[in-house]
Amino acid sequence: MDKNNKLPKLLTIRQAAEIINVHVETLRRWDKSGKLKAIIVNERGDRRYDPKDLEVILKNKKK
Repeated sequence: MDKNNKLPKLLTIRQAAEIINVHVETLRRWDKSGKLKAIIVNERGDRRYDPKDLEVILKNKKK
């Protein structure tokens, strides 16, 4: 794979919670309600978040 075509880095639930300053349980609730969809990466159900999705939440939080 070409270095310029890298997939975006995904953030863990803890990293995402820290960035937008909420508890990890809040992110789980938001995923359930559809406010911020997580990407499930394995059979265990680990969540990952796209930094671009977090930017949208942060912009809306400032309003």
